[in-house]
This record gives sequence, structure tokens and C-alpha cells, in this order.
Amino acid sequence: MKKDSARDAVVQEARELLVAMEAALLQIEMEGPAKDTVNAIFRAAHTIKGSAGLFAFDSIVQFTHLVEHVLDKVRNEELPLNDRMMSLLLQCGDYIGELVDAIERREEGREPDLAGRQALEAALDEMARSAVPNGAHVEDRIAALEVPDAPASNPYWHLSLQFNENVLRDGLDPLSFLHYLRTLGRIVAILSVQERMPDAALMDPESCYLGFEICLVSDSTLQTLENVFEFLRDDSRIDILPPRSPLSAYASLLSRLDADHAAALAAMWRQHGALIEQEWQRLGGVDPLLETVVQHAAPRPLPVAAGPRPRALEDRRAQEQKFIKIEVSKLDQLIDLVGELVIAGASARLVARRRKDSQFEEATQAIDALMEQIRDAALTLRMVQINEVFQRFPRIVRDIARDLDKDIELVMTGSETELDKSMIERIADPLMHIVRNAIDHGIEPAAERIVAGKQSKATLRLNATHESGSVVIEVMDDGRGMNRDRILATALSRGLTTPDADLSDAEIYRFVFEPGFSTARQVTELSGRGVGMDVVKRNIDALHGEVAIDTERGRGTVVRIRLPLTLAIISGFQVVVGNAVFVIPLDMVVECIDMPGQRPDHNIVAVRDEPLPFVHLRELFDLPARERGRKSLVIVQYGQQRAGLLVDGLLGECQAVIKPLGRLFGKVKGLSGSTILGDGRVALILDIPHLVHYTQQQEQSSPLTHAERGVASEQ
Repeated sequence: MKKDSARDAVVQEARELLVAMEAALLQIEMEGPAKDTVNAIFRAAHTIKGSAGLFAFDSIVQFTHLVEHVLDKVRNEELPLNDRMMSLLLQCGDYIGELVDAIERREEGREPDLAGRQALEAALDEMARSAVPNGAHVEDRIAALEVPDAPASNPYWHLSLQFNENVLRDGLDPLSFLHYLRTLGRIVAILSVQERMPDAALMDPESCYLGFEICLVSDSTLQTLENVFEFLRDDSRIDILPPRSPLSAYASLLSRLDADHAAALAAMWRQHGALIEQEWQRLGGVDPLLETVVQHAAPRPLPVAAGPRPRALEDRRAQEQKFIKIEVSKLDQLIDLVGELVIAGASARLVARRRKDSQFEEATQAIDALMEQIRDAALTLRMVQINEVFQRFPRIVRDIARDLDKDIELVMTGSETELDKSMIERIADPLMHIVRNAIDHGIEPAAERIVAGKQSKATLRLNATHESGSVVIEVMDDGRGMNRDRILATALSRGLTTPDADLSDAEIYRFVFEPGFSTARQVTELSGRGVGMDVVKRNIDALHGEVAIDTERGRGTVVRIRLPLTLAIISGFQVVVGNAVFVIPLDMVVECIDMPGQRPDHNIVAVRDEPLPFVHLRELFDLPARERGRKSLVIVQYGQQRAGLLVDGLLGECQAVIKPLGRLFGKVKGLSGSTILGDGRVALILDIPHLVHYTQQQEQSSPLTHAERGVASEQ
């Protein structure tokens, strides 16, 4: 593996684990501590440290080791997972993220924020020193703990090893660790723990069921022995008792075992003089179970515990290798090749039609069907859940709400909705601006909400759904809403409109997307609906999407973003206008009808007794008219709005590989891209959202009354 590839793999894995850590911490804050969740956080930190250690990224190893030390005490219930601890761990996660960013920039030797690191390390050290040992209740019941806990002659380390069941699948051999211990000292005694061993019929040969209790004589340090099991600590239980450990440590270890195993371990200690008789007597007075163990401790074979396996072998194997990681560049290359295949297929289909060879046409139709399936499968590989963006907002909402002293509940729905990965990455910043503005400007402080008759806790909702071939993302708050009059006054003062302009509410609210537009009276880091909203509009326009605002004074605001599913390959519908071919996204086509008789100076037509605005594409793009032939009306829908496109002819469905328009035509209204036809010609892809909006503007500006429109439609 090349070093650069390995570095990239470490960075990617670390970022994924940091996201998982943050999500787990926020889950604990909302739902309370859970053992599995705490263990998952510990495993994530440990894995980050281990991966960084493989490539000698010492800065991240040393810092993460301190975090792991505190987390170990948390999962052993020696430290409480309170609000202070949560904030500290979240800040530590942020700093580890900065260290990971430094690795990506090839600056791992330089500390991003030395003062910040020192403050976090001091806080972690203070937390670790305040830990209350889990066996403290045992110490309280041993009256003589003020005297030396173990004889000075006791030379034994005790290692309690309970290996993870999947250790063999991870490529690690438990026996190799035991052999390595022999290079660090002398193994005096070893006891195998077989309580997890199933019946032979249920045994999985790839699973490890054994644990070991080991007495070791060694001059090594505790750190040296811990490093032996560096890659086992995440899922395995490794306890190391140094010589002359407190008596409570031995009591805690025995209390964790059942009576038979505890008796066998106590017998091993007794046989080798790990404790003297005085310690045995004090140890037996702590707990009825320990008293029984101490009195009856004698070497005996351990029984094999029979019972069903936790999970059948076939179930376990069914869970293996469900996912593989693929570089994004390889997926992009696959999509490009599929696009070229689609274009070549269209060319072959055109040749088959011209030759009028039925067998050739049947073969191309079969290839077309397979290409469509390949296209859909390839595009599915690039589709990821929008949860990849949503999952960062619980932390953002938590931190900003605390800074502003607001009580906000974040509700996320539709996080399983899928979107093209390239769009996921580009929608994150616009959503960030919208959420920050909703928290700062939209949601009121608790006192103000109570006066307004609302609950003190505000609700911020993120929702994603599929609708009409698009993805709709909504950011909804139940705050104060936008002030229409203030927005209009600001627009007038900036010369964005005139006093005599007849503007709808939607057009007035659209002013907040103008660069630098803000109605905030006090400037703060987050103030004003306009802060960054021009960036929101610009980024969403670049994705061929649209953003709209729906608000009610005193009730709240909804910012609605609508995006296409992908920007790669689409199913299209070809139409002819003049001598040009246009492509309409098929998901937006409702139906095609013959154009009824219509007065040429009107843009309203009746369809099933309902008025429908339409646009003459020939006039819009200034194309030459055809001398004869009946025209067709293609009815399209975007969101809840419908419109008609007047065309000269219909060519049918196609697969369109989206190509950029380039700088010269990139800003032409009504066009969203281009594609290559089977005969090599270029067809333009229509921007349906813009055209629907254009027809709505035409309808509003039309001088006809409703009655006149009815007469026009009848003609």
C-alpha cells in the first residue's frame, strides 16, 4: 500500500469514527447512558489511536490515549457521564478532528492549537484523578485497608484476558499474545476460562470462546504489558493487576466471576502465594460469595458450560462482508463509461431504424433495456442517504442553542432519503446557513415564547422527501416568523423594488436571498435571515434546484429546497421545436396532448376545464417556425405547479447523459444542460423549474380577467 493511500485511509476512517462518536454522545445526552453506546464511543477512540499509531502520528496517539483513559473509567462506572463530561468529550472530538485535518494537509508535525490542547489535557487529567474506583464499596468493608494490602514479597502480575469472539476473524491469534508474554517474563500459572464454550454441534471454528487468567513474574512496566494487547482492547476485556495491588482489586476480579471460576482462580492464587493468609481472611469478610470462595478454594477442573450459541453460525456469516469501500473516483469513472455506453447505444438504435432491419431493431431494444438497468444500478451506487448531512446538525443545534441560551428540540425525519453523493456534499453548506439563521433569528428565547403563549422549548425540524422526481428538503421552525413589512421596507431602502410594485408575499420573501440583505437590528455572529442566504441561493442554483420561503408571523417559517435526484444521467423526453431538439426530464412530464385552437396573443389554455399557463418554446428561443403540422402541448409539473410547453413535434423517450453548457451558455435562462444524440447532434436539456416559474409570471402579468381567459381558452 502506498503511503499516501494509507494516509487517506486513516483520515477517512478517523472522520467516520468521529462522526459516530459525536452521534453516540448526543444520543446519550437525549436518551441517557447505555452500556453499548459508551462501549461504542470507547471503541471508536481506541481504533483512531491504533490506526494513527501504525503510521507514527504521535500527536493524535498521545491525545487520544488521554481521551481513551477517561472513557475507560466512564465505561467502568468510575466517572459519571454528566453534562460537564459530555461537553469535554465533544470538545475533545473536535480537537481530534483538527489533528486529522492536519494529517490530511501533511502537517501532522505541527499542533493546530497548542493552548487549546493543553487546556483539554488538563481537563482530562482532572477528570481522571476525580474517578471513584468501581471497587470502592469493597474497600469500605475492609477495615484494615490502611495497612499494606499485599505482602511485599508478592512478585506476581495478574492478567485477566477475556478475548472478543471475533478475534480470529480479525486476523489475531490469542496464543501469539501468550507466547509474547513469555518474552517479557515467566508465566507461573495459567487458567483457561471455558464458560462460553458451546456444544460441539453449535461450535463455530472461526470463533474464540476462551479466556485466560495468568500469573506472571516480570520486571516490565504496566504500560509495556498494556501495549501487548493494544489491538484487543476495543472489544476484549483486558484487566492487569500489578504486584502489590490493593486488596479491593483482587476482590473486584473475583466478584465478577461465578462461584466455580472464582474458586478455581482463588485456588491458583493460594497455591502460588499471591496473597497471604491474613489477606484471605480479610477478603472473605467482604461479601458472602467471596467468603464461600475463600473457604472452599481448591484446585478443581472447570465444568464446560453447555448451552446454545448466542447466534447461529449461518446468521453470523450472513452478516459478514455486507459492505465494501470504493473510491469515489472509481464510481465517477464508471458513471462516465455508462454515459458513453448510453450515447453509443442511441447511435446503434438510430442505425437500426434507418436500415429497417427487424432483427437488428430487436437486438438494439434488448441492449437498450439492459443499458437502462446498468444505468440505474450505476447511479444507485452513487446514491447516499441524506443522513450523511443531517447527522451533523444535532451537535450544531446543541452548541448554538446553548450559546444563545435557548431550549430547542431537533426533530429529523426522512433521513433515509437518497440523493446523489456529489449533491450531498454541496448541499451541506446551504443547509448550515439556514439552520443557523433559524436558531438565531427565527426562534425566540424561552421567556418571549411563554409570553406569546408557546411552549418554552422550541422545535426545529429537518425533513427530506421524494416528490415528482426531485428531493425536497425542509427546514421548519416554530419561531416568530418573518416580518413582511420590515423585509419590504429594507428592499425599498436598498432600491430592490419600487413603492408602486405589486409584489406577492413569495416575491417579497425572496428578497432575503439578495447579497447582504438583512433585517437584523443588532449584528452578531449569526444575526439576520440574510446572513449567508445569498450563498444558499447561489449554491442551490448551481445544483439546478430552487429555494422558497413560507412563513407566518408568530407561527414560524419553512425554508423549502427542491433538488434534482442526480446530475449525471436522466430519463428524458425528446421534443422538436423548429429545427432544434430539446430534452425534458421524464420525471416532470405529466402528459402530452394536441394543442387546441388558441389565440396567438394569449398564454392560457383550458385543459379539462382548468386554465393552464403555457409557453411558446419557439418564440422563447427565437427559432424558425414550421410551415405546417399540428402542434403539441407537453404538460410538465414541478412541485405543485403545472405548465405547458408548446412544441412542434414529439420524438419519445430517451436516456440523456447530462453535459455542462460551458461558460458561454452557462447562464442562459431556461436551459440546464445538454446531451448528445445518437446521430452526434447536441440537444439542449430544458430547465423545467425556471420555465414553470416563467409561465406563472406570465399568468400573473396577463391583463386578461378570469372571464376573458375562459373565452380565450374556448377559442
